[in-house]
Amino acid sequence: MVSAELAQKLLQIKAIKLSPSEPFTWASGIKSPIYCDNRITLSYPEIRTFVKIALSTLSEQLEDYDTVAGVATAGIAHGALIADYIKKPFIYVRSKAKGHGRENLIEGDFSRAKKVLVVEDLISTGGSSIQAVEALRAEGIEVVGVIALFSYEFEKAKKNFEAANCPYLTVSGYSTMLTQAKKTNYITDEEYATLQDWSKDPSGWFDMNFK
Repeated sequence: MVSAELAQKLLQIKAIKLSPSEPFTWASGIKSPIYCDNRITLSYPEIRTFVKIALSTLSEQLEDYDTVAGVATAGIAHGALIADYIKKPFIYVRSKAKGHGRENLIEGDFSRAKKVLVVEDLISTGGSSIQAVEALRAEGIEVVGVIALFSYEFEKAKKNFEAANCPYLTVSGYSTMLTQAKKTNYITDEEYATLQDWSKDPSGWFDMNFK
């Protein structure tokens, strides 16, 4: 199963780190027992190839598209790898317009883009992905959907994508990763239970367990 295999690879190369007893602090301020940095996959040629093929195969579940768009910054490399693999044009979307030159928000030649696949590395709430989708739509481009390597499987992400009327798919996700981590003794039964609790209430988890 590709989902489980990717989860295992992310754990092996420490692209995913689990630390229930000493939580990480995200940029949003949320205290989390998991930290995911999928850019690390780029340093491992075999895993990089696995990811490229897995994402390309996943995209076949969506409508046909003529262009691949990466979401800056982490989605750029994965998007470019997919575009090269399937021989389609590539562009990327900035989080905000460049402050000099042509002040582009979308980089690359998108003059012929009609239907675009958006590539992200990680889905948390979906905010950055949807921002990229809206930027493309503002240029009259149809977005067939968003794909990513991994999702925290937050209910908020599901609601945000539904509100944006945009399908999204990921190769793997939090629940599959937890199963793999437990199966390979990466975490104890107690840690597994704690990590499950976090996924049910990410914002309140720290207060319930550490205060």
